[in-house]
Amino acid sequence: MGNQKKQWYEVMFEDFGQQYDQEEFTQGTLGECDFLETEFGFNKTLKILDVGCGTGRHSIELTRRGYNITGIDLSESQLKRAKEKAELLNLKINFLKEDARNLPFSKEFDVAIMLCEGGFPLMETDEMNFEILKQVTKSLKNKGKFIFTTLNGLFPLYHSVEAFTNKEDGTNRTTYRSNTFDLMTFRDHSIVEFTDDSGNKKTIKSNERYYVPSEICWMLKSLGFTKIDIFGARLGDFSRNDTLTTEDFEMLVIAEKHVE
Repeated sequence: MGNQKKQWYEVMFEDFGQQYDQEEFTQGTLGECDFLETEFGFNKTLKILDVGCGTGRHSIELTRRGYNITGIDLSESQLKRAKEKAELLNLKINFLKEDARNLPFSKEFDVAIMLCEGGFPLMETDEMNFEILKQVTKSLKNKGKFIFTTLNGLFPLYHSVEAFTNKEDGTNRTTYRSNTFDLMTFRDHSIVEFTDDSGNKKTIKSNERYYVPSEICWMLKSLGFTKIDIFGARLGDFSRNDTLTTEDFEMLVIAEKHVE
């Protein structure tokens, strides 16, 4: 990489494995895995790819339940934490350092999961975000299924992202301020303040892309997905019964390919 400036998401996750696991938005793992199991049809023979696996919370829980998971992430510190947690539980999981914009897999997996903004939609350009969808698609078998959550572009049209991300109950340790939502790009620019695992207080400028459902459908259709369902994503309680509304900060996307 030479002297290339690190992106905000690289800086944030350099030394943030333990703190990340304390964040409120990481507390829904069990309920989310219950939902994933129903989507897998409880089929333990499936090969599953966890994109942007972070500290491995979904990979570890699903492996514990008997599934075959490969977890990939860009952050060494997140992967280190994931491996440590897996070792403590005596679980053997294939955790790999990979960039979701350039994956080494081809038609290897039955299902891909990408939860809690696992790469997409954090990239700095729309092209890079699309490349992640493209690379995950390439990694899936012909009849693959892709389950992911992403930021709901309908939410900031009606609500302040800053108010939502800094809930007054004090559950979020990381604070986001000075949010500016750009209506032309659907990007939210904010200043993120957090404490890393070494106790250092850090401030970084973040920039995340919010998507509207029709954009997601269009991109996935262009990649060959034939069935695309979008729902509201509720922390720890994903369900196909939750119609997406302007109140949902995230959306849950379930896309399937039925190619022979």
